[in-house]
Amino acid sequence: MEQRPVCLSVGGSDSCAGAGIQADLRVFEALGVQGCSAITALTAQNPENILHIQASSVLQFEAELQAITSFYDVACIKTGMLYNQAHIEALIPFIRNIPLIVDPVLMSSSGKLLFDDNTANKSYQELLQHATLWTPNLQEAAYFLESNIDDPIEITSALILKYQTPVLLKGGHGKGNVLRDIFCDTQGNIEIFEHPKQPISPSQSHGTGCRLASAIAAYFATGNDLISAIHHAHIWLQSDLQ
Repeated sequence: MEQRPVCLSVGGSDSCAGAGIQADLRVFEALGVQGCSAITALTAQNPENILHIQASSVLQFEAELQAITSFYDVACIKTGMLYNQAHIEALIPFIRNIPLIVDPVLMSSSGKLLFDDNTANKSYQELLQHATLWTPNLQEAAYFLESNIDDPIEITSALILKYQTPVLLKGGHGKGNVLRDIFCDTQGNIEIFEHPKQPISPSQSHGTGCRLASAIAAYFATGNDLISAIHHAHIWLQSDLQ
């Protein structure tokens, strides 16, 4: 029996299962890869609100990472809510030489801060040195650039200039009737992925960024190059939302 590629989701547990670890594992299963997890925090939430967050101990988090990486040949790691600098520092020794998709989850759709605002820039700068791709949305991009730029192409170029890591800028929160995500690699090559915006409910939109990033990780783990993985992930997500 052929062994499926293994993808590791690193992030927070979502009690309503719309985002976070639970969403990632559902995507991995749907796309034919074996999913494993290492949990940074437990959340009590629904699509409208986060009621409470409890960080996992760094000792427990490191043990989960050790248990998975010592047994499985992990094909790709996808990160979501990393909670604080201590969890990022604990993660970095485990991600060297493994493809890494970083979804920089800083704030929930309900407006709850999910990372220590004082250290996020520094912490993510170190993490992104190991990343294959990162997938900030427009709000997260503004935070990392410490400025508000209106043009998405300029935002993407500025992120490449500052962080030197291939980026997929997610435009789901942008204006208009077209969803436009913009990819740029470290050579400045740009590719735009466009889809009509679908009329979806808050429960459907909750966790779409998580699911897109985990789908990219799954397609990359199964042998697609980065652009093909992004392309297939967009098609899958649009179909999943219908």
